[in-house]
Amino acid sequence: MKGVLIVNLGSPNSTEVNDVRKYLDQFLMDERVIDFPKLIRKILVKGLILNIRPKKSSNAYKRIWWKEGSPLIVISKKFHSKIQKKSKVPVSLSMRYGNPSIKSGLQDLKNKGVKEVLVIPLYPQFAMSSVETITVETEDIKNKFFPKMNLFHFPSFYNKPDYIEVLSNSIRDFLKDKKIDHLLFSYHGIPNRHILKSDITGSHCKMNGICCFKKSEAHKYCYRHQCEITTLNVAKKLGLKKGSFSTSYQSRVTIIGSWLKPYTDKTILEFANKGYKNIAVVTPAFVSDCLETLEEIGMEASEDFKNNGGKELYLIPCLNFRDDWVKVASNWINEWALNKS
Repeated sequence: MKGVLIVNLGSPNSTEVNDVRKYLDQFLMDERVIDFPKLIRKILVKGLILNIRPKKSSNAYKRIWWKEGSPLIVISKKFHSKIQKKSKVPVSLSMRYGNPSIKSGLQDLKNKGVKEVLVIPLYPQFAMSSVETITVETEDIKNKFFPKMNLFHFPSFYNKPDYIEVLSNSIRDFLKDKKIDHLLFSYHGIPNRHILKSDITGSHCKMNGICCFKKSEAHKYCYRHQCEITTLNVAKKLGLKKGSFSTSYQSRVTIIGSWLKPYTDKTILEFANKGYKNIAVVTPAFVSDCLETLEEIGMEASEDFKNNGGKELYLIPCLNFRDDWVKVASNWINEWALNKS
């Protein structure tokens, strides 16, 4: 019997500092998030970051927390509920960090008699700190607790036409009655070295903004390429003119190295300084609204833009549990479920 495990990032159980610290500890100690040797990572995370960041992050979570709980968890559960109704096989929901855990998701599928599992990371673009860590973790848990299960891993879907269609529709729907000076595609940043580590050719990536557009097998695992192509495909679908849109990267932690540029926060300030009054920001690295979209862009970036002369920053919602997005994802599941090979 076949089944599906959809996996999102995760969230603290509450906004309490201790819960946030526990979540950040699990997240930041992941060797594919902070890819330093374990001893150095431990010193950095447990000796420095976890003594400073939990309180700040707790306050940030409090700004966006819903009465039902963490926005990302609530949205993911609604997406899961809707997608299960359209899917021909059992579907379970898990988080890479926090709850519900990957182990509990696989256990749920096993209890339903599932032996073949399609793992779908809810990340359009590949990165070692997102898709790869989910792939490795699910395999490790399967080998340890569910050795008779067979796992199949859904590839990054950044260039799937139906995904581009629904993402474009979400942007068009939101902006239909708004006039903006610029549309910014803001992706979660990652350290530059992650791009180089993911280059399976060992030679294609030059980190110069040019190699992203030269054909290469390295693109299968190149986050920067996949972000750039997502932007271009959506811009083409929407008929955007050159210069009316751009790409940037947010959420950098410079203490662990140089990150992808241009930075979203600096880009938005430049827009304000240039006299832009109304801009819109879409965050295609996320399919569910979360701290990085609702607070970092919808609140912090918006406040900075307005404080420096801007009038309005529109945060375009993630796909969340839109009916067209649910239909696309359930079609992927059903196509796999009906495949006899």
